[in-house]
Amino acid sequence: MTTNMNADNELFANGIAAWAEQVRNRQISFSETIELCLARAQNNEQLGAFEILDNERAISTAKAMDQLLISGRDLGPMMGLPIGVKDIMAAEGLPTTNGSNADTAHLTGSEGSVVQTMKAAGAIVLGKTKTVEFAFGATGVNESRGTPWNPVDRDVHRMPGGSSSGSAVAVAAGIVGLGLGTDTGGSVRIPACMTGIVGHKTTVGLWPTDGIFSLSTTLDSVGPLIRTVQDAALLHTLMTGESVGIKQSVAGLRFGVPSTLFLDELDSAVADDFERCCQALVAAGAIRYNMDFPEAVERAYLLPNIVGAEIISTLTPELFAEIREGMDTVSGARSAHGLQVSAVEYIAAQKRRIHLSNKANATFNELDCWLSPTCPFEPIAIGDIESGELHERALLASRNTQPGNIFGFCATSIPMQREGLPTGLQIMMPGNADRVLLETSLAVQKVIIS
Repeated sequence: MTTNMNADNELFANGIAAWAEQVRNRQISFSETIELCLARAQNNEQLGAFEILDNERAISTAKAMDQLLISGRDLGPMMGLPIGVKDIMAAEGLPTTNGSNADTAHLTGSEGSVVQTMKAAGAIVLGKTKTVEFAFGATGVNESRGTPWNPVDRDVHRMPGGSSSGSAVAVAAGIVGLGLGTDTGGSVRIPACMTGIVGHKTTVGLWPTDGIFSLSTTLDSVGPLIRTVQDAALLHTLMTGESVGIKQSVAGLRFGVPSTLFLDELDSAVADDFERCCQALVAAGAIRYNMDFPEAVERAYLLPNIVGAEIISTLTPELFAEIREGMDTVSGARSAHGLQVSAVEYIAAQKRRIHLSNKANATFNELDCWLSPTCPFEPIAIGDIESGELHERALLASRNTQPGNIFGFCATSIPMQREGLPTGLQIMMPGNADRVLLETSLAVQKVIIS
């Protein structure tokens, strides 16, 4: 295995603010940044991170940004930043596939608030990034339009995680400074974990979802895939206007480690990394509480019943029947389940979701956060998934992330180590605690990678 976190021409390894400072110090221009990123995309074409690149417009926009900065107009750290937009999001002038060979762009609509806000801050859309078909899958595999290659291993095609696969790969490979993703059952946190970067699953409703294909009106959230928690904090401030402070220490942090489900059948490397992180936090003054929330196992039927029904509502049964034969096997099967969900079952699932959310959030009366491995295993080789040898295990990529969606949490995934195949630490907090989550994640990040 040849691991690849190649730093040559890697502009964003230390985060967006560090790159922005280089621009202000005239070490590099926006135009040079875009040219390097486009060259990097071409040199890493094997990765298949992009559905389409917007070369000419990105170059012309960067030149305009250079002139704007020279004239004294500084839009802030996002100015001139190349970003990748998950291809279930509309971006003006670019096609939207929703990861499908079927024509469904009309279901996504026109460019929405998130992309518009990024552009208003000066960000430059480098292109649309690959996604699992209709964002309905956790491995990153897409039989319809291709599966991106996880850049952590150049010799073996490993799962990149999904559904925001291309955005994660583009960030991890240093092609863009930010990848936009969505998270309905783990689709930001899983690819962040698998590619060794940071992902922020925002509270549902915190970032607007207009101009984005609706997998689940109940559970869809939008969030960033980035290199550092500091970048996530920067984006939180951009999208909400709320500043994220600097938490100096984890001393006194009360973290719960739920045993049922979250710690079951972990790869040894994942288990070792997680325990090391927990011990490091305790050594730094945090307080560990071994807890249990057995209802987490209910994610296995609640999420399919809610999301399955809601994607069929988006597609309509008629359109789904037309396109079903050509769909990715897993995404198609998961969507088809929605046809079997009765109104009674759907309403019962929603009532149970609300009950469990209230019960799970009540644990934060005595805890500050929950911690778990983001995914139970390291990135699996695509060949082992396709051969069936590890197919069922690969489908458990979202096992540890889905409960957070059901419970209405916000969450981050941060790398647990920097060598070899990546593993991720998931930090979960109540909904609408995103600022505190990011402050805590900053402090945790400092402890576990020191």
